[in-house]
Amino acid sequence: MNKDLTVGKPESVLWRFCLPLFGSVIFQQLYNIADSLVAGKFINESALAAVGNSYEITLIFIAFAFGCNMGCSVIVSRLFGAKEYRNMKTAVSTTFIFTAVLLAVMVIAGLLTSRELLALIHTPDDIMDASLLYLNIYIYGLPFMFFYNIATGIFSALGDSRTPFIFLAISSVSNIFVDILFVKSFQMGIAGVAWATFLCQGVSAILAVTVVIRRLIGIKTDGRFRFFDGSILKQILVVAIPSTLQQSFISIGNIIIQSVINDFGTSVIAGYSAAVKLNNLVITSLTTLGNGISNYTAQNIGAGKIDRIRSGFKASLKLVWLLCIPFALLYFTCGRWLLLLFLDNPTATAIKTGIVFLCILTPFYFIVSIKLMADGILRGAGIMNKFMISTFTDLILRVVLSIIFSKMFGSVGIWCSWPVGWCCGTAVSVLFYRGEQKRNFKNAFEA
Repeated sequence: MNKDLTVGKPESVLWRFCLPLFGSVIFQQLYNIADSLVAGKFINESALAAVGNSYEITLIFIAFAFGCNMGCSVIVSRLFGAKEYRNMKTAVSTTFIFTAVLLAVMVIAGLLTSRELLALIHTPDDIMDASLLYLNIYIYGLPFMFFYNIATGIFSALGDSRTPFIFLAISSVSNIFVDILFVKSFQMGIAGVAWATFLCQGVSAILAVTVVIRRLIGIKTDGRFRFFDGSILKQILVVAIPSTLQQSFISIGNIIIQSVINDFGTSVIAGYSAAVKLNNLVITSLTTLGNGISNYTAQNIGAGKIDRIRSGFKASLKLVWLLCIPFALLYFTCGRWLLLLFLDNPTATAIKTGIVFLCILTPFYFIVSIKLMADGILRGAGIMNKFMISTFTDLILRVVLSIIFSKMFGSVGIWCSWPVGWCCGTAVSVLFYRGEQKRNFKNAFEA
């Protein structure tokens, strides 16, 4: 099921490759959506607020998993495109070893500092214990989350977006039923929500890693590959570290924004927690499609087919804009009913908060999608310095303006900071992409 993304019409290749990626995102988001839905409907509004509040902390860990995913995926894509299969296998095993060491540090540090992290974002006293319980169980499951992300990155690098989609579909649907079983039948409360995710993600990770190993064994190489290579690790880290920093700073920015939101009380937190899940479904979908563009770019650079990158960018824009249209229409017309999926007997403030948030952000999905596609090409080409600049432009503006606008316009001001950051970040990303295009990406993997 390995697919060469360097041959065939770029538009057709990308559509076949990216559509299963989008499907995977839908099911990936079901993990968090299911947790929030079950917490809000079968426990109470405070439980929903606790899950949403803890989610901002979990984004820090997700950032590191994302970095490992992208570092491995981009380098494996380039080596696969160049048909350097022995080095490709070494890149995979090197990533696994490095990740195991990183995980040992992160799990210990996370468990020791979880309460302090929650206090740092001004977690209200009435949801502190529930937030801490959910977060600690989540940390126990970090090994599953990390290795699953790396496995999906490897599948994508090999041009296979279908296999991870199948794993996620089964796992995510199972998670919904286990969530309800643990919370409603076993009366486990918010702990049941967390343990359900732990269990289902664990099974998915074990299966994904097993299939990846079998897939790599089936690829013939000249001679034995090395299990660990420092020079290949350096190449991986050149992509992984900026990707991790990107997601980490986004997470830190979200934590700062969350702390601003927390000052407005539990009802606003609950309304935001419900609405941001819907928003994250779109943004994560676009980001994942951007990751697919990174794999496409890296494979074609490895094969020396630079001319295909421009065609790929145009095709990716058609794909993401077609994706944005139904989401925009759905959120505008059915926002209230979608929010009610997460909230049981919600306050008027919670519902109003969620609706206003969605109405402000939804029109700008078409703009931020351009940024994420351009970013995907920059990352796939290994041009990480410019990739980071465009990311920080968006993030810094959103964080600073959320603080300023919240004092001027209340919680509505916080939501208005998103479109400003997205528009400015998009302008920077497109300028960088066009500059590299004129240079035919001659600095790829050297920047």
